[in-house]
Amino acid sequence: MISITDLRAAYGPLPVLFGLDLNVARGETLALIGANGAGKTTTFAVMTGRLKPQAGSVSVAGRDIAGLTPMDIVSHGLALVPEGRQLFPSLTVEENLVVGAHSRRAGAWHLERVYEIFPTVVEFRKRPSTALSGGQQQLVAIGRALMSNPEVLLCDELSLGLSPAAVDVVYSALQKLRGAGLTTVIVEQDIARALAFSDRFACMRHGRIVLSGSSTAADRTEISNAYFGMR
Repeated sequence: MISITDLRAAYGPLPVLFGLDLNVARGETLALIGANGAGKTTTFAVMTGRLKPQAGSVSVAGRDIAGLTPMDIVSHGLALVPEGRQLFPSLTVEENLVVGAHSRRAGAWHLERVYEIFPTVVEFRKRPSTALSGGQQQLVAIGRALMSNPEVLLCDELSLGLSPAAVDVVYSALQKLRGAGLTTVIVEQDIARALAFSDRFACMRHGRIVLSGSSTAADRTEISNAYFGMR
């Protein structure tokens, strides 16, 4: 579903990605892990069109999306749940969800289905998004992404700033999506949580994938060594 080949990107004169290669199968959940500055967010920025690549390719379902605008990329079936949620503070919860459908991409996701899979969202659908807790806002951010009817869902730091109880609620809700056939990539600092939720993991360091494998068979020592550059 996702194929990234020799991807290179930079912020001005500062190179960040150095020939990144990554593949994710249809319906798979991949955990993208690595220390701060490893290039995870930059990878998402290129995939979603917020940063133009210097070289390499990014394809979704065989369609090359590298260099397209964010709007075009959404229409090709890729959606982002951004770090920090980034809901529109002037809109209600339901209005935030409806904004997610702006691409008018056909598919099975609509308001009723989002409410069905995240029933607690229904309770505060008419409230301003600013009146919600962090965990509730995260559910709305996921629902907004689903409203674009994606084939690929990118989730950036879902647990950031949330209490352990709220993180449990968010991941319990997200677990419901695994049976819906979505291909999902999560960036998560909590390695134990990332491995428990994913099928495979890929560890980044200095803009490259330095270790990957099955999440269930992951060697924590090997991951730690890769994470901190000890291998």
